[in-house]
Amino acid sequence: SENPSVTLFREYLRIDTVHPKPDYDAAVRFLERVGTDLGLACQKVEVCQGRVVLILTWQGTNPRLRSILLNSHTDVVPVFEEHWTYPPFEAVKDSQGNIYARGAQDMKCVSIQYLEAIRRLKTEGKSFARTIHLTFVPDEEVGGHKGMEMFVQRPEFKALNVGFAMDEGLASPSDTFSVFYGERSPWWIKVKCMGSPGHGSRFISNTAAEKMHKVINSFLAFRESEKQRLKSDSSLTLGDVTSLNMTMLEGGVSFNVVPSEMAASFDIRIPPTVDLKAFEEQVATWCRSAGDGVTYEFHQKCMDQHITSTEESDPWWKAFSGVCRDMKLQLKLEIFPAATDSRYIRAVRHPAIGFSPMNRTPVLLHDHNEFLNEQVFLRGIEIYACLLAALASVPPLPAER
Repeated sequence: SENPSVTLFREYLRIDTVHPKPDYDAAVRFLERVGTDLGLACQKVEVCQGRVVLILTWQGTNPRLRSILLNSHTDVVPVFEEHWTYPPFEAVKDSQGNIYARGAQDMKCVSIQYLEAIRRLKTEGKSFARTIHLTFVPDEEVGGHKGMEMFVQRPEFKALNVGFAMDEGLASPSDTFSVFYGERSPWWIKVKCMGSPGHGSRFISNTAAEKMHKVINSFLAFRESEKQRLKSDSSLTLGDVTSLNMTMLEGGVSFNVVPSEMAASFDIRIPPTVDLKAFEEQVATWCRSAGDGVTYEFHQKCMDQHITSTEESDPWWKAFSGVCRDMKLQLKLEIFPAATDSRYIRAVRHPAIGFSPMNRTPVLLHDHNEFLNEQVFLRGIEIYACLLAALASVPPLPAER
């Protein structure tokens, strides 16, 4: 008696695409099978060894028009099985219809919802002017460097002629649906402090530890100020402030030796409203004020701050928001607090919206006991069907005439 779309969803969830050894081949075979069943054209692009992007295409009646891109990633993050009520790759459904599995929210649900929305539209005999492409990409959960980051530079991506893209969002525990029109820039900074070494029994001057103490104090004082700014202003979300966390601390060789070098690593996420050059100068000032021999280096430094228009004058947003109004969906516009493949799409100048239609659902991505209720999942298919119909019917834009 289970809805066939739910059965398909659970089948996909059982494919073990968890890092560090995701079974990408099984995922691609499964998705290719579903795409073929739907009559979609299939293309596979190996962006680097062992990393394949699958493209499924529903050709529009006017292929010259810019296309709609539906992106999702096939990989999922690791699990700690001892903290799960049910095995995380069995897609158990409980008596309330909650489906437990790694990837239930992030983001195998969206992949199947895209496909089942297209199934619904094709069954209804619909066709649209704009072509719809679905891309299933690897390695998003480890930064997308061997996935979407490489794919957007390839001729196969350019040939998709993208006009507007949709990618993952987040669940929302309230009645509202979260819609993400931009992302914070991730900066990973390693600060090194050089100082005078010596015996652990003496008061050595100018030590690496003293300098590191000043560095950490400066960084964490800023962290506290941003934390308080978020706490004191109810109109702000996490994506509106800069988060900063010290994630690694290194140094020392022995209990009785004062080390000549110490290092601290920081994960910083910066909203698009912040002047990145000015922020780097602030980082440099913190390091200079700690003393001589204090340097920093970037292990990741995203400088792209493109955001997607949410003005009603924008034809893509007008189509998206119009459907949501018609369906009486309450939207909450936000900057995504972490990072998704949308950042690579926006970086090559294509508008992208992060949206996973899961309201009244706790945010459990990367968490234990990740689940999605089957009724929320099925409602998402209905929402996507309406969105795709509107987006694929956006009239020719001035540049397309």
